[in-house]
Amino acid sequence: MNELFRQFATAAARWLGSPMAFMIALLSIVVWALMGPMFGYSDTWQLVINTATTIVTFLMVFLIQNTQNRDARAIHLKLDELIRGLQGARNHLVDLENMTDPELDDLQREFQRLRRRSERGA
Repeated sequence: MNELFRQFATAAARWLGSPMAFMIALLSIVVWALMGPMFGYSDTWQLVINTATTIVTFLMVFLIQNTQNRDARAIHLKLDELIRGLQGARNHLVDLENMTDPELDDLQREFQRLRRRSERGA
């Protein structure tokens, strides 16, 4: 089930982010707008576009979140591999995304101190 959704989300995100998908969406809006006079700009006419955009937006949130989660995970794994592979790198920075907020705050302060120290020495 997870693999099927991953494949679907990846393919859908790729297609929905294409120029063709944008043109179809734009054409849909133009057609809807041109039909306004025919329907007297009625509440039903407005409801059609509101409902359609709400449904599409709702579904896209899940597709985008899935692809973003996968991309972030892949980037973290690549960075972890680089940290492990660099001589002199601090290996405790591997898996940094799982640290608590206070731990991340401490680490950020440490890097700020290192930066200030290097600015004074330069």
